[in-house]
Amino acid sequence: MREILFLSGKGGTGKTSLAAAFAVLSSRKVLADCDVDAANLHLALRAAVREEEEFRGSKEAIRDEALCVGCGRCREVCRFSAIGETLEIDPFLCEGCGACVTACPAGALRLVSRVSGHWLLADTPHGPLSTAELVPGEETSGRLVALVKEKARNLAMQERVETLLMDGSPGIGCPVIASVSGAHAVVLVTEPSVSGLHDLDRALGVVRHFGVSAALVVNKADLNAEWTDRILRFASEHELPVLGTIPYDPEVPRRLIEGRSVVEEEVTPAGEAMKRVFGRCVELWGDVLHPAPMQPERDERRGR
Repeated sequence: MREILFLSGKGGTGKTSLAAAFAVLSSRKVLADCDVDAANLHLALRAAVREEEEFRGSKEAIRDEALCVGCGRCREVCRFSAIGETLEIDPFLCEGCGACVTACPAGALRLVSRVSGHWLLADTPHGPLSTAELVPGEETSGRLVALVKEKARNLAMQERVETLLMDGSPGIGCPVIASVSGAHAVVLVTEPSVSGLHDLDRALGVVRHFGVSAALVVNKADLNAEWTDRILRFASEHELPVLGTIPYDPEVPRRLIEGRSVVEEEVTPAGEAMKRVFGRCVELWGDVLHPAPMQPERDERRGR
C-alpha cells in the first residue's frame, strides 16, 4: 500500500481543499480522513455514507449503589477529581484508569466501555472514503485514526488499488503521529504567516523523525510575499522540495460549500495552481500517484 498524507502544522491552511483536489485529479485510489476531531473531507467530496458503526475506544467507571458502603476510598485515589463528595462519578472527568475499581473494598465499582466516536465508510464521485467522528472531549484520537486507516486499507484491497490519499490533522499530536505511521510521502501545506512557518517547522520535525519523505505547498502565497519568501528560504535550508504555491482564491470556500473542487469544471486560479502541484507530485512520487483520465470537453453547441 502506498500512502500520501496531507498535513499542516496549524488549522486553516487549505490542507483539506488540496486533498480534495488530489482526489479529483488522481485515479485508482481510496480516500481517508484522519482528522477525526474535525473531519470534513466528506463535505468537500459530496460523500454518501453507506456504513457506520460505534467506536468504543475508552472506558469509564460505574458504581453499584447497592454494593457501595460509602467509605470514600475511591474518591481518595482518583487523580482526576471525577468522584464527587456523594461519590457520584462524572463521566466527563473519568479517565477510565481503574484506580477506584482496584481500591474499592466492596467491589462496588467496575469499568465499562463507552462510545468514543463513530467510524464511517462512504462513497464519493471520486472514490470510496473512510472517515470518523470523535466525540468531543475524548482522548482516543490516535486509536480512531488507526481504525480509519485500517478500514481504508481494507477498502483498497477490495478495490484492488494500491494508493491511499489521507487528509490528516493539524498540529503534531497523537492523530498526526498515527497518520504518519506507515505513510509513503507527506504533503505539508502552510500559509505565509509567523505561525505558518513556526508550525511547519514542528510538523516537518515529526515527519522526518519517522523517516517519511515530505514536500511543501504554500497556500494563499500572494497574501504576504515577505513571509512566503521566508518559508521558501526555510524549505531551501532544510532541503524540503517545494511542490508549488497557490494564490488566494475566494472561489475555494464557495466551491467547498457546494461540494465541488476548484479543479473541476470551470477551473479557478487556485485550481490551476493545484493542478500544477499535482503534476509536480506525479513527477516526484510517480510510483504512487496516477492521474485521472482526461474528461472530454463539453460541446455547448451540441449539448454534450
